[in-house]
Amino acid sequence: MTVAVLRPGEEFAGYRIVRQLGAGGMGAVYLARQPQLARSVALKVLTGEDDAESRARFLREAELAARLQHPNVVSVIDRGVSDGQLWIAMQFVSGSDASEVARRGLSAERAVHIVSEAARGLDAAHAAGLLHRDVKPANILVSARDGEPDRVLVTDFGIARAVEQSTALTAEGTILATFAYAAPEQLEGGAIDHRADVYALGATLFHLLTGTVPFLRDDPVTMMYAHLTAPPPRPSAVKPALSPRFDAVIARAMAKEPRDRYPSCGALAEAANAALRGEPEPELPNPRRRQRVLVAGAVTALVVAVVLGLTVWPSSAPSTVAAPSSSPAPAPIADDSGPWGVYSFVAAQFPNLLPSFPLALGYRGTFCRAVDSKDATTSVALNRAPGELATLRCDGDGDPLEMVAVTCTTQRTPRPKPNFVFGTQRGEQRWTKGAESGTAVWGDGTTTNGYIYGMMVTFDSPDRNFCYLYSFGYNEIAGRDLFEKWWIDAPL
Repeated sequence: MTVAVLRPGEEFAGYRIVRQLGAGGMGAVYLARQPQLARSVALKVLTGEDDAESRARFLREAELAARLQHPNVVSVIDRGVSDGQLWIAMQFVSGSDASEVARRGLSAERAVHIVSEAARGLDAAHAAGLLHRDVKPANILVSARDGEPDRVLVTDFGIARAVEQSTALTAEGTILATFAYAAPEQLEGGAIDHRADVYALGATLFHLLTGTVPFLRDDPVTMMYAHLTAPPPRPSAVKPALSPRFDAVIARAMAKEPRDRYPSCGALAEAANAALRGEPEPELPNPRRRQRVLVAGAVTALVVAVVLGLTVWPSSAPSTVAAPSSSPAPAPIADDSGPWGVYSFVAAQFPNLLPSFPLALGYRGTFCRAVDSKDATTSVALNRAPGELATLRCDGDGDPLEMVAVTCTTQRTPRPKPNFVFGTQRGEQRWTKGAESGTAVWGDGTTTNGYIYGMMVTFDSPDRNFCYLYSFGYNEIAGRDLFEKWWIDAPL
């Protein structure tokens, strides 16, 4: 829906427009006067959904936000629908948002003060049962005061979830978050709690300290991938003058697993203030974590070997793969016209297992990308021609799938059944799904990093016999779990 431009002096929803304050993907913001009470408000006229359910959700959430009264939260005064457009009237705060302040340069002291004040508002919201879901510098207002610390207020509670923004990612309605600051579980479309706001506040602190967003990348896909897999960024690597103690603060605030983060925004603020004073960070608890990313050393070597087939030798047993057709194998897609570019022929063989386009989610919420044929941890452009093998790698939720790699020969030449060469093979079974059949072998092999290799799948049909499917798990019986709890129901 297009938001109509309101002009000074025009009346809208009982408010008189004074001037436009700004505009963006979610609509326009105006300074307006409420004639009955002779007060100024910030009036947001929003780009919203046309359906009644979305409007009702927006109004419910705005009503919840209106109940929240705190010195560090912009008050919601009223909300509604007028002339078919959603709107919300909020307390007007003279000043700039934190992203604008950061562009002009911030001292570490001022950055920590802004985050500390914002943390108070966020914790108050969490105590009232309200999540923000879109914490970022642009949603933190800063009003400078002569001789006093900045006044800081968090804004846009109740709007982030109900209204789609141009800077948001949506995948079949399951994800809504600003790329640069969103927690991994939010990007994955999973359940979130207050710790998603802790992560985003940590990302905001990084921005205010360094002047740049964390995980700065050339495109949204690689930025999202970094949030899901890359180690937390280090502020001191961007600005060497910053104390390395801030690195530890960001590492904990932006931990991949919610349980490894600070328990509250206030706890994050306390740690940031301790770093500012040069005091040590409290030791981070180290429970055994589910790994989201394959790390260097043994794990990387293992994955590269599996994905590339470098050490997966043909079995001496008779192959269960169907003999190749006497007709020439179809040529792989050689252009980038499809959503997966030159890797489309891989995705096309598994339309129900893999997502139909890169920003979508596959079976059971897997997030997939094309990887380099010589480095399974490195994403590649979708128009980059692969070598002999083309691989799509997808990360799962750990229940029980951690990662699955589908790797196919680009010339569609059949592949023999591999041996289970990592750890100990525990089982082998023929499987049938509709008209498709094949063999699955599984076992276990725990690396020093706790990442467990579990199962290989081969296919009999000429439509897929040039592909292998490798899957990885987390627990000690990963291979059997993967076969019984993931593969047995996985759609082909």
